[in-house]
Amino acid sequence: MTHEISQKITGYEVVKKETESTEEIVEAVDELKKSNIIQMHESLARPEMLLGSTYKIKTPLSEHSLYITINDLLLNEGTDHEQRRPFEVFINSKNMDHFQWIVALTRIMSAVFRKGGDITFLVEELRSVFDPSGGYFKKGGKFMPSLVAEIGDVVESHLKLIGMIKTEEISEHQQKIMDEKRAQFEADKKPKEAEGSSAFPEGSQLCAKCNTKAVIKMDGCMTCLNCGDSKCG
Repeated sequence: MTHEISQKITGYEVVKKETESTEEIVEAVDELKKSNIIQMHESLARPEMLLGSTYKIKTPLSEHSLYITINDLLLNEGTDHEQRRPFEVFINSKNMDHFQWIVALTRIMSAVFRKGGDITFLVEELRSVFDPSGGYFKKGGKFMPSLVAEIGDVVESHLKLIGMIKTEEISEHQQKIMDEKRAQFEADKKPKEAEGSSAFPEGSQLCAKCNTKAVIKMDGCMTCLNCGDSKCG
């Protein structure tokens, strides 16, 4: 349908489509924010200051302790996407017998940290190293197959601290049963000096799941007092 224009044209404008909905605008803003999130990658420059945690390892393999320091980088500080990620690791000790392989190990681990992504695989790789001379029990009754494995144990503890590995929590019901079994087990046995300052009853067996001497037999069932693993389900 046509219309005749009988008056002088004084101005014009192009008719636009309806403006975008509020939801679409919010989605666009969220996408823009996500695109500005900084992830860990090897091109990130090292800041002047890093947050660090130092862990002490004392093994029967050496009279001197090892001190493991893991420094973390704080990404997207002050935003909803703030996260703490390991950036580098150092191992120091008075014992220089293992100096070369310790320096090599720390450099490789630091390089893996800076690559970003899922670095939790390092824990299993380190804990799978076995000493041909045999392992040892650390304080608390946990078995360590090698010094490298204990370094992996420290890395796991740190990754749990910063939230990269989620801790498997034992339910209240299961913890109650474990406490009752432990109390009954200790009541049935004469009190003796715990070997190796173990936190679990003397005579406990090694748990195949958590490598801790905390497995006892109660009611005909082998149960770990540390992680709750049981042959009876």
